[in-house]
Amino acid sequence: MRKAVRKAVFPVAGLGTRFLPATKAIPKEMLPLVDKPLIQHAVEEARAAGIEDIIFVTSQGKSAIEDHFDINGDLNKVLETRGKLDALNAVRSTEIGSGKLFYTRQQQPLGLGHAVWCARKLVGDEPFAVLLPDDVVLAGVPCLKQMVEAYADVGGNIVAVVDVPREHTNRYGILDVASDDGRLAAVKGLVEKPKPEVAPSTLSIIGRYILQPEVFGHLDRQEKGAGNEIQLTDSMARLIGEQPFHGLRFTGTRYDCGDRVGFLEANIAFALERPDIGPLVREALAKLL
Repeated sequence: MRKAVRKAVFPVAGLGTRFLPATKAIPKEMLPLVDKPLIQHAVEEARAAGIEDIIFVTSQGKSAIEDHFDINGDLNKVLETRGKLDALNAVRSTEIGSGKLFYTRQQQPLGLGHAVWCARKLVGDEPFAVLLPDDVVLAGVPCLKQMVEAYADVGGNIVAVVDVPREHTNRYGILDVASDDGRLAAVKGLVEKPKPEVAPSTLSIIGRYILQPEVFGHLDRQEKGAGNEIQLTDSMARLIGEQPFHGLRFTGTRYDCGDRVGFLEANIAFALERPDIGPLVREALAKLL
């Protein structure tokens, strides 16, 4: 029997420099995607996939994330007293119960691999998911749920992937593919940000992973890779050949909310999907265009 994926790590220690000055005092992960912060979209995706324990890897200035998922008794009381039940239900949907939400600090910005390594004691000896809130997926079935379903079939390690233009391979972790059935690609190698002329494919990893705990043994080496950072891709690559490793072409559309234009595009796409405001947004866009 494969161990269930019950824990998810959210690396949220970044400074959000591409969104300054908005992120001077507000964590980037708290920027709103329509009317929910980016981090809430990621947490809801995790919970929809059966994740029980939420692990945030934070840094200084991120207390707003902790507060967002806490119980605000005063706010709840005011909303209830004023009969604003829709708002009350929206607030209560953010609350994560005691013993299900955990925090650890990444004290230096040493890379994604280092951020994930910081959560090793909280993850323990279990498979776990990693979700990067900057990557948002609009899908009928949440992306991580699709991955958990694939994991039930093949086990091992799974990354969500999309095809990117070859000239953009130097921006991403790229798969070296052994076989591909159009949905699941068996992986024989991973390369972090290869130059287009030497990239083994155009299948790029996005910010969704299911990993086995053995990855921490490789992250323990603290070896720096591309960009002089501790890359998660490098440690994942060492698992290939020891454990099953696949890339999943998920159903849905990925938006890069770490980019200003991608963030705006995601806001429009998510708003258009909302039955309560979608028609009004279409009218507003028609006026602008």
